[in-house]
Amino acid sequence: MAQAKTQLTFCSGVGTVTGANFLLETADGTKILIDCGLVQGEKVAENENGRPFPYDLSKVTALLVTHAHLDHVGRIPKLVRDGYGGPIYSTAETRELARVVLEDAASILAHEARQEGTTPLYGAEDVARVFDRWQAVEYHRTFEVAPDISAYLKDAGHILGSAMIEITVRPNGPDSRKILFSGDLGNSPAPLLRDTEAVGDVDYLVMESVYGDRNHESRADRAGKLRDIVRQTAGRGGTLVIPSFAIDRTQVLLYELNRLAESGEIPRLPVFVDSPMAIRATDIYRKSQNLFNDGVRDEIGRGRDIFAFPHLSYTMSKNMSAEIEAVPGPKIILAGSGMSVGGRILGHEERYLSDEKSTILLVGYQAAGSLGRELADGAMKIRIHRQNIKVKARIETLYGYSAHKDSDHLVEFAATAGDDTGKGRLARIFVVMGEPGASMHLTQRLRDELGVKAVVPERGQAYDL
Repeated sequence: MAQAKTQLTFCSGVGTVTGANFLLETADGTKILIDCGLVQGEKVAENENGRPFPYDLSKVTALLVTHAHLDHVGRIPKLVRDGYGGPIYSTAETRELARVVLEDAASILAHEARQEGTTPLYGAEDVARVFDRWQAVEYHRTFEVAPDISAYLKDAGHILGSAMIEITVRPNGPDSRKILFSGDLGNSPAPLLRDTEAVGDVDYLVMESVYGDRNHESRADRAGKLRDIVRQTAGRGGTLVIPSFAIDRTQVLLYELNRLAESGEIPRLPVFVDSPMAIRATDIYRKSQNLFNDGVRDEIGRGRDIFAFPHLSYTMSKNMSAEIEAVPGPKIILAGSGMSVGGRILGHEERYLSDEKSTILLVGYQAAGSLGRELADGAMKIRIHRQNIKVKARIETLYGYSAHKDSDHLVEFAATAGDDTGKGRLARIFVVMGEPGASMHLTQRLRDELGVKAVVPERGQAYDL
């Protein structure tokens, strides 16, 4: 009879950029989950999200969470509702941001269910139960997840509180195995956050590949392009509409717009943050300045409030949102969602997409099936709120402000595996969280340039470690 081995199963989060959910099972049967996110596309709740989980929830010991984006936390309330009773671990900042994200998701799911006459994936009461078992852990502190399994969090530099999770199985045994789950990796050096830490000496690496087949603009190029887009739109007397993810993208853009205005590179225009979730997230960023990079902390130490400046308005209520249109002259609107799959951005796009003076600026990844992807792909007509709208506004893309590493920097990140001598024990890299073309491209680069064994895992397949 063959001896049982530690295995890793990719339950979802392969072949797509969303829906992270990985299962680590040790030889003695201990089961650990890493992330439990929504599969996203045309709307928040897709049919796939309602399917039963492919493992026995009563036998799962712990859930570890890399960061608070919906595609990494969005099914946790369903997990708990369906029977998971163990602890949830993450940084404190991830826990607080996840509360904002999941409460918003529950509200959207309830609204969709009412419209369609269906039952929501989960409700507010399920979200509340999640945080009864959610525990905060610090970066760089080893903690026990289960007997003979420890975990250690490194800074991923992606969004506030984002972590790479290093799990060690049998840490004191001769057959010890160390696996690093990257979560999403930050586009370092980032305007606000600290740089992504090194991989270190691990046996296995599970890494994202959202931009595995392309590179971003440089820091200078992205700032110059943002400056030009603002100037050109203002010169036409139009409105700049930015579908913006509530967490990190909104905060980064506020920082950059303020910097450009203070230096005189762009005019001082009215700026509206029209997203209750982004407003709540910004408050959490304000309270977590210890996680910012040295340059931003120095600015704050000199008395600068990076999230408050002249002509900036936070519009919390629907009434305030509706009043934005009445503000005369050029203006800038940041609203969610970042892929235009819901939220207040749809109302602004419905209004301004047909305005040839205005600009829609896409600053983040647009998943296949999303309205944002349609715009990025050059659609001349789109449908919002059951209305067909001709696209006359200028559609611009600026992925240099992405919170994800591009292809070159993903390869550079993987090259940091190993010990201080440059040698290491890395046996395999599993490339996940990307569209098939991006994942395969990155996998080939890792093989060719680093000489490592890299694979795109199959969904549902268990891999021996």
